[in-house]
Amino acid sequence: DKLKSAEVTYSFDYGFLLRISDDTLRVEALNEYLSSRSYLAGYEPSQTDAEAFVLLCRPPTERHVHVLRWYKHIAALKPQTNGQTPESKGKRVQPPWSPPEGTDVSKLCLYNSLTRTKEVFVPQKGNRVLWYCCGPTVYDASHMGHARSYISFDILRRILKDYFKYDVFYCMNITDIDDKIIKRARQNYLLEQYGEKKPSPSQILQDVLTARTPFKAKLAETTDPDKKQMLERLDAAVDAALGPLQVAVQSSAAGDTLQNQVLLEEAKDLLSDWLDSQFGSQVTENSIFSLLPKYWEGEYHKDMEALNVLPPDVLTRVSEYVPEIVEFVKGIVDNGYGYESNGSVYFDTAKFDSCPAHSYAKLVPEAVGDQKALQEGEGDLSISADRLSEKRSQNDFALWKASKPGEPSWDSPWGKGRPGWHIECSAMAGSILGESMDIHGGGFDLRFPHHDNELAQSEAYFENDHWVRYFLHAGHLTIAGCKMSKSLKNFITIKDALAKHTARQLRLAFLMHSWKDTLDYSNNTMESAIQFERFINEFFLNVKDILRSPTDITGQFEKWEAEEIELNKSFYEKKTSVHEALCDNIDTRSALEEMRALVGQSNTYMAARRSAKLLPNRMLLQSIALNTALCGGTPLPPYLESTVIPYLSVLSDFREDVRKIAREEKVTELLRLCDELRDNTLPELGVRLEDRDGKRREEEGHFRIHLHRSILEMFRSETDKYSNFDETGFPTHDAEGKELSKGLAKKLRKLYEAQEKLYNEYLQSTQNGS
Repeated sequence: DKLKSAEVTYSFDYGFLLRISDDTLRVEALNEYLSSRSYLAGYEPSQTDAEAFVLLCRPPTERHVHVLRWYKHIAALKPQTNGQTPESKGKRVQPPWSPPEGTDVSKLCLYNSLTRTKEVFVPQKGNRVLWYCCGPTVYDASHMGHARSYISFDILRRILKDYFKYDVFYCMNITDIDDKIIKRARQNYLLEQYGEKKPSPSQILQDVLTARTPFKAKLAETTDPDKKQMLERLDAAVDAALGPLQVAVQSSAAGDTLQNQVLLEEAKDLLSDWLDSQFGSQVTENSIFSLLPKYWEGEYHKDMEALNVLPPDVLTRVSEYVPEIVEFVKGIVDNGYGYESNGSVYFDTAKFDSCPAHSYAKLVPEAVGDQKALQEGEGDLSISADRLSEKRSQNDFALWKASKPGEPSWDSPWGKGRPGWHIECSAMAGSILGESMDIHGGGFDLRFPHHDNELAQSEAYFENDHWVRYFLHAGHLTIAGCKMSKSLKNFITIKDALAKHTARQLRLAFLMHSWKDTLDYSNNTMESAIQFERFINEFFLNVKDILRSPTDITGQFEKWEAEEIELNKSFYEKKTSVHEALCDNIDTRSALEEMRALVGQSNTYMAARRSAKLLPNRMLLQSIALNTALCGGTPLPPYLESTVIPYLSVLSDFREDVRKIAREEKVTELLRLCDELRDNTLPELGVRLEDRDGKRREEEGHFRIHLHRSILEMFRSETDKYSNFDETGFPTHDAEGKELSKGLAKKLRKLYEAQEKLYNEYLQSTQNGS
């Protein structure tokens, strides 16, 4: 060997290669020569290496291991051909890299009522979403029509926040100043005053007959068939209640208290209207008008909590924003789009619509001029002839209403008055969210005139044309195919609905329909939701059963066979399909169907593994179950399960021993009692015990557990035992309406407190990270 330089590399004399003409012999000679020499000492090839590399012409075979290693080494260090000569030296570089082409990523699209089409959702400021939702007018119990909007928007809000990871800021209002509230509060007050005077049966009879005269006239004038039918039912009920009291009065009998109460109850609507027409103007104390909405707002929040609807980030009440509303009205007037008339202030729709920068009725332009809709928007107390004559155009609407006798009032530059209906949302939303928001939500029936008037007055105040970027309207709700209306007394309260079905079942019914289309609340709808819930819960129980099987830490990572690979492939295909469905206007119905199909495939996989007496892949099924939890299934809290399982194990062992003895001794009564325990007693407590193949199989887990989150839910479900509950949900009366004895109530309270203590300990443990 000749050492050319200490800085370069160990090299060799390749002259002997020139004397060998046969390529095969040349490679063999070089392989022998390199077997005892170091040729990897440097990072740059020497001139001798380069000349020998060119002489070799082609890569050697794997049989010539030393030459092959040398050849690969020199080839890797050989300068690239981009502008360099073969003889030039170069540093080792990476080969060129090409990125994958990839596939198109689905973008979230929402149906925008402003364009009546699906639009790609783009928040105005990065990832933050400003969202305002029209809240309830609190003068009566919340019904399933309210639930249609609030559950639907809760679903959309959760998906935008939890699935699409938007930073959602959600603002909602409470309307506690309104024509309906004023009239209902005034009538309730007058009816209460009437009852406190304890009128005689003859006086009640006379007053009801007097009140029935204007009611009959109203019935005769009504042309709407639904409203007419409702009034006819009311009239028939009053007529039926009048008879017994009339007989008692005519026979000089005193009439019993029950007859008086029945008539007062059936005639309260027409009696309230009559009392209001006689004495309503004398009710002037503002506090009288605040008690009613305060009570019903509290009931509304309880209903939303029971439905598991997230509370808003900000809640605004009209009564708390009167100063801001006054300033907002002043701004509209100052900008030239409002005018004062007889103490009231109206929005000039013609002036606004004639401005090139603005457009009136963006949502429903074809409804402009619809006097019936406009008058409903103004309110029952605001459509008198004198009020209508104050406006420049019938299309104009009230921003501020001068208060009449019998109405609450606040100070303003135009005198004592109260806010109009539409202005409240503009002022409150503008105060919290500013001059433009990303999303505005509300019921479909609010599009005109309420939301169109909101848009107009807000854009008049802010002098822009984009107060709302995306307007979302939840669809109608019908009851077994019929229109639902509180004014027609054709509605189901949320409390009534929750007495029949759980909050999860109601939510599943909503998830199984498009949020923007009409939803029919019927037995068929709810049965579909119940069946889906059972299907999903059964899957969760099966997976939990498998996960409960004992294994060491390495045993959970099992080899994937063809069946696991196929199921996993389907899992990712379904996840993609679910994502595409949610991107398509948050199509929860299609998303649930994709999940249903995936669960069905998972069930088939588990059944096949069970038939082959093999355990299913735990990690794969756990991933599928966690992903499917979006459907609304709630896995059992591990703390509670680990607490209960030891006791159930003892019970299961004992029952199995009893069954064994009963079979051997042929004691059928004992077997029946064991089945009764399994089929009736334990399920009532939320536990299902399973017998597999005639015997218990420890390795697969022999029982499944489903615990009530709160014992109060169990109380509410036991309609055969309890009929009334207090405001916390605790039972107060038995099924026959009798008040619970103190002893029984005390026992139930102890049971409740013990369960709540256990659950609170569980919550505390999760917060502490244990």
